[in-house]
Amino acid sequence: MIRELFMTSRPVSWVNTAYPFAAAYLLAAGRIDWIWVVGTLFFLIPYNLAMYGVNDVFDYESDLLNPRKGGAEGAVLERTRHRGILVACAVATVPFLVILVLAGSWQANLVLLVSMFALLAYSAPGLRFKERPFLDSLTSSMHFVSPAVYGLVLAGAHFNGPLLALLVSFFLWGMASHAFGAVQDIVPDRAADLGSIGTVLGAKRTVRGAALAYLVSGLLLLFTTWPGPLAGLLTLPYLVNVLPYANIEDAESEHAHAGWVRFLWLNYVTGFFVTMVLIWYALERNV
Repeated sequence: MIRELFMTSRPVSWVNTAYPFAAAYLLAAGRIDWIWVVGTLFFLIPYNLAMYGVNDVFDYESDLLNPRKGGAEGAVLERTRHRGILVACAVATVPFLVILVLAGSWQANLVLLVSMFALLAYSAPGLRFKERPFLDSLTSSMHFVSPAVYGLVLAGAHFNGPLLALLVSFFLWGMASHAFGAVQDIVPDRAADLGSIGTVLGAKRTVRGAALAYLVSGLLLLFTTWPGPLAGLLTLPYLVNVLPYANIEDAESEHAHAGWVRFLWLNYVTGFFVTMVLIWYALERNV
């Protein structure tokens, strides 16, 4: 069961949610305290377990038709394990949520509520935002941007123009990434009668839309506080990664999977350089 929970939580993606919170809170608060530790741990493992665990349970039927599922990109667990997965999600997240709610302001708690709603709404029956084209990419991006917003609000950050430009840039990056990821699933999603931004726009237009969103994301960083504009260059590798698929046909959309694998590892390389920019920013601010 532990191994199944580990695979369900997508360890390769843990940093994608923990890092935004940890960096945002640290830069806004200027310190590492117990709230930073609790929040980072929450967004590192329990948050991912809940996000992907709920997804794996309620996507079971469609995942059976998807050849890339059953490994690091998504567990396919027997129905008998589904109840245990959902219980584990609740047990892992509720204690953290109680602590964070008691520690945070009403504004921070509102952001946390929206974040958890988006997490559940993406996959849970009755909502299933993942099957609502365009709303699927928007909600997916919230999964990664909302931890950063939560960290900022929790630390009492002042939201000015440069910070808003940064957050909108991050949000567009998230939407572009989800849209590109949806391309590889167009065939199995249509076979399972599931809607997505990819099934509606088709492979070509989805890839081109993702490329445009990456481009605008990079341009928005020009309006951030120095050395933030340098981070705009980090969107170029993502553009280079998706552009070879700009003319891909729907029937061959599974070939975009190679680009998606590169995207997963590209995040680690990009994360290193983002860290360098953030350290530079922190040093400049304290001079």
